[in-house]
Amino acid sequence: MQLVTKIEYNTVWGEELVLRSAGKSYPMEYAGQGIWRASIDGLDPARDFEYHYELVRDGFMVRREWGSHVIQAAAKGAAAGKKGRGMHSTGQDVADCVKNVTDWWLDVPEDLPLRHGLFAGGQRRFAGTAIPVFSLRSKGSFGVGEFHDLKKMVDWAAMTGQSVIQLLPVNDTTMYGTWEDSYPYNANSTFALHPQFVHLPAAGVKADKEYKALQKELNALPQVDYERVNSEKDRLLRKAFEETWGKVSSSRAYADFFAENSGWLIPYAAFRALRDRFGTPEFGKWKGYSVYDAAKVGRFCKKNQAEIDYHCFVQYHLHRQLLDVRRYTRAHGVILKGDLPIGISRTSVDAWLYPELFHLDSQAGAPPDAFSADGQNWGFPTYDWEKMEEDGYAWWKSRLRKMSGYFDAFRIDHILGFFRIWEIPVQYRSGLMGHFSPALPYSGDELRGYGFGDCIYGQEPCDSCCDALKNRKAVSQTDVLFVEDPRKKDYWHPRIGAQSTAAYASLEGWRKDAYNRLYDDFFYRRHNRFWKESALRKLPDLLASTGMIACGEDLGMIPDCVPETMAELQILSLEIQRMPKSMHEEFADPSSYPYYSVCTTSTHDMNPLRAWWEEDHGLSRRFFNGMLGYCGDAPVSCEPWICRNVIEQHLASPAMFTILPLQDWLSIDGGLRFRDPASERINIPANPRHYWRYRMHLPLEELIASSGFNGTLHDMLAASGRASSAGQPQK
Repeated sequence: MQLVTKIEYNTVWGEELVLRSAGKSYPMEYAGQGIWRASIDGLDPARDFEYHYELVRDGFMVRREWGSHVIQAAAKGAAAGKKGRGMHSTGQDVADCVKNVTDWWLDVPEDLPLRHGLFAGGQRRFAGTAIPVFSLRSKGSFGVGEFHDLKKMVDWAAMTGQSVIQLLPVNDTTMYGTWEDSYPYNANSTFALHPQFVHLPAAGVKADKEYKALQKELNALPQVDYERVNSEKDRLLRKAFEETWGKVSSSRAYADFFAENSGWLIPYAAFRALRDRFGTPEFGKWKGYSVYDAAKVGRFCKKNQAEIDYHCFVQYHLHRQLLDVRRYTRAHGVILKGDLPIGISRTSVDAWLYPELFHLDSQAGAPPDAFSADGQNWGFPTYDWEKMEEDGYAWWKSRLRKMSGYFDAFRIDHILGFFRIWEIPVQYRSGLMGHFSPALPYSGDELRGYGFGDCIYGQEPCDSCCDALKNRKAVSQTDVLFVEDPRKKDYWHPRIGAQSTAAYASLEGWRKDAYNRLYDDFFYRRHNRFWKESALRKLPDLLASTGMIACGEDLGMIPDCVPETMAELQILSLEIQRMPKSMHEEFADPSSYPYYSVCTTSTHDMNPLRAWWEEDHGLSRRFFNGMLGYCGDAPVSCEPWICRNVIEQHLASPAMFTILPLQDWLSIDGGLRFRDPASERINIPANPRHYWRYRMHLPLEELIASSGFNGTLHDMLAASGRASSAGQPQK
């Protein structure tokens, strides 16, 4: 079949349109009067054809459509009236198998974040609370926060005028069965929910004398005992499975759940069973099962049907409980905001099932900064975006569709990863040996033309290099000026922070100047349009596939293309007062935040407000004087009135959302807040073996009953114009 498309788009000199599908670009011809035309031969009429248009200037894509057009397969087209999304047909010559289509440009919907019914009605502002599910505490939980506890959290949020509850990732992270599995950003599946969040009685566990005694013991612990809680939950769930599986498996509700989720559910259940059989999630060590084979895994599942059914049983109950919470939140005028991790574990179902979608020979991380001189190595494989584009990012869209079943908004962890990621070859641990990916590395010929010989790459000194470099001793792995691109031979990236190496110190003055020019161009100018194009290849299509409000975590070394692209796509930015976007400021001014943003006092990776105040007295004094406007020395501790001052600044900001950690909301009340500020921190990023176990020090029932504090909080939100009027249950 031949497809002929036309679209009206008024370009200026130097611009052109291209049609793009499955990673391939098709040139278009200008037909006059603003009309551009494309002709594509050899399409299979029995298959859907998905495509979009891009505006190209000077060889770079500078704008693309929101979402895609779809030419449906012949059989589907007949059933659907021969129309696809965003497209209408002007005629089809059946004899010649030519399909003529006239399209219109699909633009970003106006006021996209306000599409959600709760937030419609002009540029209103809202407030919310950030807390991990595992940190919740109620009288009915089992030593760890559960989905069931979110209902009480919603009750509290609604009575104080809040509209959002923000969570950390809730996916299953069970790997080795130890406390190190507590890290919520290292999931064994991007689809499965964590069994620790199930409310046992609602999953068929009898609340008998033994259960109540164990619940009381675990619930009294000041922090989460990750290993014991998960071990006991698994034991009790297996007993409930034996007693109730017959009834559950024959129900219509389970049949519907299985039909909708079997694509990821069966591989996940097999993964869990094989991990237990071989004692490791490292599937490369699974003899005979290292490479996923659907037929072989199918036979394994049949032989181990009870174990497979058990994991499906647990996921079914988790799904029903979280779905029930979502219905409850919406009925009370509150939404759940989820968290989309940028990485996937290399020991996950996803890596086992779809190895072609990931660069398993590389690791994601972060370049060195003021907090980490060696950079960060997260260990996650990086994405093969070109491969993912071939099927229209189907894996990502499935992932987002699954999230949107539970959440109305989501935080894009490290949104920079959609522009570029810091990629470290798997043989290195140091972030210093990383490079940006994708990137525009220099070719060997370019570098030799600038006077840099092969020795700069870590090889033997050559004639073009200075005598000082020739005479020095053998270099270490990191003592180089360039690192080679792992997928393009003889293409080189300047090594981050190379000016501190002995290799750089050995260069003659003119070569240092030449290197500095290359380095500055590479890290600060060369990639701006390229990285914007990289993000626009992915984000519009992914965001158009979900109704969730997108919020980006845009902290760190941010290129200029990031804020402008986020603004174009209406992705909310993250604003933190002690991490200003301007390098010339010590603290950000909340009154200057953009409307489409989320402002907060702290994140899960930072000390909450009170503990931060005590980190550096000089810093807190400058904040006390400069940002709060008080004279004299700052108090040693962050007293309730100071905390209230800080929070009122954030509530008064223009930001659409002010979402604060529960610890910081409680800080304004001297009677409710915890006695030890240091114990309220959730994560310490500098410690890769940190135990994620923070838990509320008071039960939600007590928080709900704290009428004085809740009244004060509601008054603060009302005075700032953020109190929700939808806080009462909807009929």
